Amino acid sequence: MKLDYVTIFPAYFAPLDLSLVGKAVEAGILNVGVYDLRDWAYDVHRSVDDTPMGGGAGMVMKPEPWGQALDCLLGIGADTDTEVNGRTCVIIPSPSGELFSQSTARELADYARLIFACGRYEGIDARVAQYASSAVEVRELSLGDYVLNGGEVAALAMTEAIVRLLPGFVGNPDSLEEESHSESMGSLLEYPVYTKPASWRGMDVPEVLLSGHHAKIAAWRLNQAEELTRMRRPDLLGRSGDSA
Repeated sequence: MKLDYVTIFPAYFAPLDLSLVGKAVEAGILNVGVYDLRDWAYDVHRSVDDTPMGGGAGMVMKPEPWGQALDCLLGIGADTDTEVNGRTCVIIPSPSGELFSQSTARELADYARLIFACGRYEGIDARVAQYASSAVEVRELSLGDYVLNGGEVAALAMTEAIVRLLPGFVGNPDSLEEESHSESMGSLLEYPVYTKPASWRGMDVPEVLLSGHHAKIAAWRLNQAEELTRMRRPDLLGRSGDSA
């Protein structure tokens, strides 16, 4: 999978060199590119924002540098020679976007290329998404009902959710099967997990987990998942399929 990030803060994406994501890049599972939007801003100040049309507070990211950036990355126009290989999606993190969920992550894991357009200030001029949608799929996605300073943190969070579903990314793929929001768990949160030692600071691992009785362990885990979901996310109970 090819992952591209366009931002005015390229250093935000240094964590892509770490942990399993960094190993996936080394292994060739991922191909990552990070681009500074200001490289496509050609005025003397390399400005990427301006006041909002119609008035109002804050600043809006200008369409010109974004258009140039997307032309370059998508191979649009006579002056570019970059080809779009496979299914591509431009993702714009936005608090006004559709809610990102585990099912969204599964959908996006099937794409050949994802381009994250990381806005700042009051967001990106709406014509940019309209323009990009004439060439590839565009999705505006939100992590939740809150506002961040920019799209970079959201892009990193979405990246982790998506790429861990790629074949070969996780050493033991069975570890993905019984997580919160996974297909096998349905709409339930994951049950509590424990490891050695069996007793720690006066607290013991539930006896059933030491029994070796797989049916009883499975029943306990299901009961715990139901109780945890009822306590923390009652809105998920009764849903079919994935939670949002």
